[in-house]
Amino acid sequence: MPMIRECIVTTVGAGGEAHIAPLGLIEEGESWIVAPFRPSTTLRNLEATRKATASFIDDVRIFAGCVTGQKNWPLAPLADWPIPRLAAALSHAELEVTRMAPDESRPRFYCSVRKIASHRPFLGFNRAQAAVVEAAIVATRLDMLPREKIEKEIAYLQIAIDKTAGAAEREAWDRVMRKIGAHLTPPA
Repeated sequence: MPMIRECIVTTVGAGGEAHIAPLGLIEEGESWIVAPFRPSTTLRNLEATRKATASFIDDVRIFAGCVTGQKNWPLAPLADWPIPRLAAALSHAELEVTRMAPDESRPRFYCSVRKIASHRPFLGFNRAQAAVVEAAIVATRLDMLPREKIEKEIAYLQIAIDKTAGAAEREAWDRVMRKIGAHLTPPA
């Protein structure tokens, strides 16, 4: 299995408008692969500009916000690079598409890493942060997963929330749970 780094990817459209999306970057040798689903703004932007910025964060409220519709997170411009990073990024990587592998549902953009820069220290792992990221991924696949799988995943992830979450992780978890709960609750 490949190494996948969960991050927030920023792309810019042909008109210069920035777009952010939570994505797992796939490491393959020297390349990092961005594989957005079709159709998506990230896909269109990568086709248009062939550049992206990956922001590596520890504030899981951003992952939770992105999968529940909040996309207006503060961005920071980068010197000599047209794609901004998240202002909250601990570090970022500037990615240039070197080739594309077409696919009907999820094309792959193979990228070289132009530059990696650090902005703030990483203070360690927290199981609740990982649980929120996993729950956010489940929330993006609600129409693809059976109810039993969703409920089983959430029950297991809840353990990490109960044992290790701080206020930010609880806020993010609650936001994702509202989305998942709305999907699982039949209309009245």
